[in-house]
Amino acid sequence: MTASSADPTAASIPAPADSAPPAPIDSGFEITARHGQKARAGVLTTPHGQIQTPAFIPVGTKATVKAVLPESMRDLGAQALLANAYHLYLQPGHDLVDEAGGLGAFMNWPGPTYTDSGGFQVMSLGAGFKKVLSSEFSGGEKARTSSGEDDAVAEGKERLAHVDDDGVTFRSFINGDEHRFTPEISMQIQHGLGADIMFAFDELTTLMNSRGYQEQALERTRLWALRCLAEHARLTDERTHRPYQQLWGVIQGAQYEDLRRQASRDLGAMDVEGWSFDGFGIGGALEKENLGTIVGWVTDELPEAKPRHLLGISEVDDLFVAIAAGADTFDCVSPSRVARNSAVYTATGRVNLTGAKYRRQFSPIDEGCDCYTCTHYTAAYVHHLFRAKEMLSSTLCTIHNERFVVRLVDRIRASLLSGDFDALREETTGAYYGSPR
Repeated sequence: MTASSADPTAASIPAPADSAPPAPIDSGFEITARHGQKARAGVLTTPHGQIQTPAFIPVGTKATVKAVLPESMRDLGAQALLANAYHLYLQPGHDLVDEAGGLGAFMNWPGPTYTDSGGFQVMSLGAGFKKVLSSEFSGGEKARTSSGEDDAVAEGKERLAHVDDDGVTFRSFINGDEHRFTPEISMQIQHGLGADIMFAFDELTTLMNSRGYQEQALERTRLWALRCLAEHARLTDERTHRPYQQLWGVIQGAQYEDLRRQASRDLGAMDVEGWSFDGFGIGGALEKENLGTIVGWVTDELPEAKPRHLLGISEVDDLFVAIAAGADTFDCVSPSRVARNSAVYTATGRVNLTGAKYRRQFSPIDEGCDCYTCTHYTAAYVHHLFRAKEMLSSTLCTIHNERFVVRLVDRIRASLLSGDFDALREETTGAYYGSPR
């Protein structure tokens, strides 16, 4: 076990003695328009700029959106980027990022930044499921192991994470070294990374877990949330050389209405010596067909005046469903991940550019797209790059996919302001899927 992970205080980062406190900058959330029962547009203010909501937040897991320059992400319209505390803790280390001036300065990104708590990666990589914690288990026969569903791991994998009431002990996916995350250590790491918005440490469960285990995990997450708030308060008071970082609680509860609502009430009202959550993340495994229902349960209970972030969402229909249910911001690795495998979004659906039909398509990937790729290159050229295994293929397709999702959410935001949300939803999903959703 590393020294820093064995001692919860060792990960704390002292403030330089010669640094002056920054000028105070307002952080908050203002609702600017509403549509229907729950959809809303707003403005989220951070020390590094404002985010117009709804907004899609592209994922730069290791302080980079793979294959794309931060400057390109700015040019395609990204308002903020999200990085992962687990990966940056393992490499290069939160202390180094802090020394560089924080996540934004380290990666040359001038805008707002988010970090997640690391809990998703600790649990999902630890059980070998990686990103597949919901769709595989949303129906049909669920996998079982000899030790029972609550200790399941992916076939052929070894469990690399073990949860107890104090935290999680896990092995690095890089070299197998043992580490430990507690709520306090997660807060220390995220304060070191310096993102404008960070998330409380929570226990991620899957749809495979039993109802009994979901209840235990939810209570553990509630207790961890209290500890996160307390440590956040301590570090904020200590680190006056850095701008204020918002801390958002994470709502778990899987597919159970009573658990989701209870978690939302608990975290929404949580107060530790005057400190409460600045916003909320909606996490955990979600069955696609129940996405809007579950988000609706949560937003029914959460404070109306605080922002809500839905973790891991970017599909066209899911964005409309979640925004209608009251979610404000979203992140997902999918646009960049599928781009590296030649899959691109178009107005009439997702396509694979390695298909023979694109070999002589001397027109853009998507005629209606205004991204750098579509305004400078043909589908035939990008098809050639993939066939030739050239790295530029990933760059051009990632720019296109990220712009597609960012632009879509921008259009949804505009429709909320103009009152045309329902018409845009019908038109967009009808063209993308062949029928409105």
